[in-house]
Amino acid sequence: MSLKDQSTLRVVFFEGDGAQPMPAADRFDTMTALLQKGFAVTQARSGQRVSAAGSGPVLLLGRFESDSAPDAFAGPSEARVVARNISSMDATAIAEVSESVREETHAAKQGIWKPWFPVIDYDRCTNCMQCLSFCLFGVYGVDGDQKIQVQNNDNCKTNCPACSRVCPEAAIMFPKYKAGPINGDIVSDSDVNREKMKIDISALLGGDVYSLLRERSEKAQSRFSKERDADKALKERQKCLVKLAQSGDIPPEVLMSLPSMDEIARRAEEAKAKAAAALAGQPQAS
Repeated sequence: MSLKDQSTLRVVFFEGDGAQPMPAADRFDTMTALLQKGFAVTQARSGQRVSAAGSGPVLLLGRFESDSAPDAFAGPSEARVVARNISSMDATAIAEVSESVREETHAAKQGIWKPWFPVIDYDRCTNCMQCLSFCLFGVYGVDGDQKIQVQNNDNCKTNCPACSRVCPEAAIMFPKYKAGPINGDIVSDSDVNREKMKIDISALLGGDVYSLLRERSEKAQSRFSKERDADKALKERQKCLVKLAQSGDIPPEVLMSLPSMDEIARRAEEAKAKAAAALAGQPQAS
């Protein structure tokens, strides 16, 4: 079988009717282990079923309450479904079983897990578009129903969780971030209310920081054009970038990759315009 004829294994982590939910810590470890192995994982909880789209092999994982796995799919599934009861397994064993099933079903290996990308928790997301307004790198977009999506993973900058910081519902996760809840751990009320997770988007985009950076940049350009001291100009720019980095938890090297302060402002205005258009296009509640 050629690679082009192979399908990848879809892993469904099932905690719906007919399966016991996992403790939060075990769930987190399991999801992390599967993602690190490169598997595409779908999670279904109580009251939820999984779309039966696609015909590639499916691995249904769960702490099943009976010898037979529950029907987890909405609509008829053409896929070959392999069920495994993981009641007595730890995260490492579950990852090993998943790899074994992949080999048994002759599924293609998943690509290496991209080390840095955002994941939206739609159970928490309110579609407020603040992430779209904030991101300077075009990672986010909207679908035909004006629903926020991660559309350009490759544009995301490693170690930059700034969009997660501005999300008022803590609905954006980075699986490889150093701490919870941004890394996908349970979100508590204190997390949502914590000051560092409630950056004022109007201060960042509406004027304060970006205007300050632009003003300092213009003054620096005027001063250094007379002094012709490139080193001083670079240091001034670095000071501006450090201030923005501290405000949004953005790595300085990420901002240094932008050509100029004007470019930062341009991208910010572009992002705000996209968010405004998306909000305007949302269906109105009756």
